[in-house]
Amino acid sequence: MPGLVIVGAQWGDEGKGKATDQIGERVDYTVRYSGGNNAGHTLVVDGETYAMHLLPSGILNPNCVPVIANGVVVDLDVLFEEIDGLKARGVEAADRLLVSANAHIIAPYHKVLDRVTERFLGNRKIGTTGRGIGPAYSDKVNRLGIRIQDLLDEKILRQKVEASLEQKNHLLVKVYNRAAIRPDEVAEHLLSYTERLAPMIADTARVLNDALDQDKVVLFEGAQAHHLDIDHGTYPYVTSSNPIAAGACTGSGVGPMRINRAIGIAKAYTTRVGEGPFPTELLDETGEKLRADGGEYGVTTGRPRRCGWFDALVVEAAATINAFTDIFLTKLDVLTGWEEIPVCTAYEVDGERTSVLPMTQSGFHHAKPVYEMLPGWSEDITDARKFSDLPRNAQAYVRFLEEKIGCRISGIGVGPSREESIMLNDLI
Repeated sequence: MPGLVIVGAQWGDEGKGKATDQIGERVDYTVRYSGGNNAGHTLVVDGETYAMHLLPSGILNPNCVPVIANGVVVDLDVLFEEIDGLKARGVEAADRLLVSANAHIIAPYHKVLDRVTERFLGNRKIGTTGRGIGPAYSDKVNRLGIRIQDLLDEKILRQKVEASLEQKNHLLVKVYNRAAIRPDEVAEHLLSYTERLAPMIADTARVLNDALDQDKVVLFEGAQAHHLDIDHGTYPYVTSSNPIAAGACTGSGVGPMRINRAIGIAKAYTTRVGEGPFPTELLDETGEKLRADGGEYGVTTGRPRRCGWFDALVVEAAATINAFTDIFLTKLDVLTGWEEIPVCTAYEVDGERTSVLPMTQSGFHHAKPVYEMLPGWSEDITDARKFSDLPRNAQAYVRFLEEKIGCRISGIGVGPSREESIMLNDLI
């Protein structure tokens, strides 16, 4: 049985939960392998909407083991807020959830540093969510991080908090004119979660490898998306981890031969939250209409998303680097009613035309989209359950994108609910 990885093919918010839904009851383990609660995913189940930021989407499947793996940075406040929120709605999560002993913790001082440094950057700001993700990953790389397992040894935890704040307090006081943070207060806050967290802590790499040996279906889901990857995204306007398919290996402790299928999620148009280049962005009433029709507001921050037409170069680059076996196209229904629909199939960069992403940051920043116009459709497609149910122009739009991406489109979202999908190929 396969290991599958799901990756956003644009800048996030593509609707990765929609593809997860299609695999449904056949998934035995759902694994978050990167990012933190700077991500958000919305699931609509039986008319109920669930917005989650840290817990894997499999948390709503009572037969699935949800796993927060080693590549994630964990805000304990958010983790238990989500667990308690689900419990209040009748969903028990704590008894099934596994959290890697090697996952790093977002401490309160990481959030303070994230906010003050972003303000300090001024016009050069990255557009972070201010949730401490970047500083937590920085500490991980600088070997100053605090891991989940440290909560099991109070002496080690206190030593690590003191060592981390010894440097950071100088920065807060002398550079940012902020009050110093007391190590004992941070340690006490983190230790207050030990009793509840301890039963969830596991050697998740061992658990997942054993599950794959037993022919279990393991679904790996990254936060954010390909073009926010720290190595392959639109640097420096990226996240601090590796949400690409290859990141599932380092982020969860499984080897590359364990991943049998890589599924890319692409919206039928394009959105982005935060700063950074966006060649097809629409800064007019057309962009406002896409935002309104698509409900394009961040799950985590509530920020309005930047909206634009489908960019085939962006998705093709993601398909190449992630070696996607399938694409799931979401929100096709949002495009209903347009007389014509532009698709970006090339860029003009300093007078030269290119059909692939520019190599340099400067080239991408100066890229101007070249569009091909496709005829739209006016029919409501939310009741379509087979590809043949779609209007002819909608079918042609999907096939055109498939050709330009260079990867087969195996699923199409035609509405927000779980059942509002068309499957062309099974995702397992």
